[in-house]
Amino acid sequence: MAAGATAAFLGLAVAAGSGLASAASAAESNTLTGIILGVGADETQRIVTWYSSADTAQKVQLAPTADVVNGEFPASAATFDATGGANIATSGGFNRHATITSLKEHVAYSYRVGSEGNWSPTYAFKTQDFEGDYDFLFFGDPQIGSSGNVANDQAGWQDTLNVALTANPNIEMLVSGGDHVESANTEAQWNAFLAPDQLRQVPVAATIGNHDVGGKAWEQHHFTPNTDRSAPYYSNGNPASNASGGDYWYIYKDVLFIDLNSNSYATSQGGGGDEAHTAYVTDVINQHGDEAKWKVLVYHHSIYSPASHAKDGDNKLRRVDFPTTFSKLGVDMVLQGHDHSYSRSYLIKNGEKADPNEQPGADDVVAGPGGVLYVTANSASGSKYYDITKPDSSGTSGAGNGADPLNPANYWYNSVQNQEHVRTYVKVQVRNDQLVVENIRSAANGDQGVGSIVDKVSVHPYHASGQDIQVDVPNPAPGEFGWTIDGYNGLVDLGTAQERNGTSFEATGKINPILVSDSRRSLAPWSLSASVGDFKDGDKTFSGAYLGWTPYVLDAGAGAEAGAPVLSSYDDQGKGLSVSSDLAAAVQGHPRGGAKLGADLDLKFPDSVEKGSYRATLTITALSS
Repeated sequence: MAAGATAAFLGLAVAAGSGLASAASAAESNTLTGIILGVGADETQRIVTWYSSADTAQKVQLAPTADVVNGEFPASAATFDATGGANIATSGGFNRHATITSLKEHVAYSYRVGSEGNWSPTYAFKTQDFEGDYDFLFFGDPQIGSSGNVANDQAGWQDTLNVALTANPNIEMLVSGGDHVESANTEAQWNAFLAPDQLRQVPVAATIGNHDVGGKAWEQHHFTPNTDRSAPYYSNGNPASNASGGDYWYIYKDVLFIDLNSNSYATSQGGGGDEAHTAYVTDVINQHGDEAKWKVLVYHHSIYSPASHAKDGDNKLRRVDFPTTFSKLGVDMVLQGHDHSYSRSYLIKNGEKADPNEQPGADDVVAGPGGVLYVTANSASGSKYYDITKPDSSGTSGAGNGADPLNPANYWYNSVQNQEHVRTYVKVQVRNDQLVVENIRSAANGDQGVGSIVDKVSVHPYHASGQDIQVDVPNPAPGEFGWTIDGYNGLVDLGTAQERNGTSFEATGKINPILVSDSRRSLAPWSLSASVGDFKDGDKTFSGAYLGWTPYVLDAGAGAEAGAPVLSSYDDQGKGLSVSSDLAAAVQGHPRGGAKLGADLDLKFPDSVEKGSYRATLTITALSS
């Protein structure tokens, strides 16, 4: 017996309506700038934001990179329609954003923005495993333009990204601590910040800094997921004003990230103040905290930092308002900027050092109940550094800036403080039972070369009084469908045909039983069919249409249902088994398992056929989707 198999494949394209103005004519020129790849609501999404010189309907086009040939996107490319509006006058033009959804893991994708006849250059990103360990990078205050030399600041920012991503090519996310630019609405500074192509290749989670908040450019350049843009999360309480704001959250694999606009801290300015933020964090964690293993907060104004901002009145206020809520909610880590220097705190609980005996610079710490690690990132561009300041006698808890009893040169809350006037970035390794935090030089400092480590700590979570048990479950094997002959595939010998009624010959027999196995999780339909060629003996022949059969199921399973009987063409002038006929089949949703199939053969042919020993081949074909 000979066997064959075929398979069916299904393709999918996504298109949706826009709601914006009609597409530009071919003659109209539309300049597309400021493209940045942002995080989505989870690892299956990305948000792309850009500027457009024309108010036209636009979209993101996406395809697996392997399907993009000579720069041409395939007809099956997915499209995601953009929305947006007019920029403020100082920015000019229009902003657009679109959310890419339904990404698959372990795929390299290419994308471009615009419209037919007016596309941007093509950019690429890759997805990795949607579960388990991963690394992300945290950057403090590029603040392009703060040195007075935009080109130098851009070069430092670009070099840090080059160094960081060369050393960590599989990084999955870039998180900013705010202050992207010196002047909120100066587009020349934004252009310099957005110049590195890495910002179009790795998703960015942006944070509003005090130098970003005073205009709409931050919002125009960064559209963020799950964002509450209501009045309490704007420093002036007015989302319609010329200011940026909003709190947002997202889950990336095993981490729930919550990003706050810490510029809104005092109700006297019109916003909701710190109370609004703590209420927001409480609500998000109550609703989504169980969906992730780790809880990480990000905001700009560091409440535990080592330089001049450590003694600012607004930070002292936040240092009273935030920590107890964060401890109570089980926050694991807080990432901060603003002070242009590096620090990592002791584990802090309810505004105090959680364990008085935790040693300065410990490289391995275990969070008891309510213990939170606070990290302040140094400048990623080198545009501005703040020198470390000295403790005072204001106390060693709450808003105090007193000295650490174990290391009097440091503030009471900081395990490590560092300022070398050298660019650095923070790498965070997310693991099953620890967060590993490293502060890494992106420029050399004497004998300490590029990529050398300033500080490293492993933080282990609190598991209460019991023992947590974890098991990693991989993606299930898709299973397979197959069939074999039961036992030895010997010749099916129908013996010597018997003459009937002086007009025909007849022979009967049985096919060798066939075993079917279907372990596919898709429970897709399957069928097994067969057809026979002509019977031949040398140059003598007669038609396979004279062969018929009656299928049956010997051992039930895998949803197998026997095919209909097929008569010999001698009986009904049909085509018998010379055309393909079902031996058995199963419908969608059938149970997994196996079955044994059989069939009785009935061969009838005219007595005009010459004497001989004839053979034919029954070809069996499996179909499964």
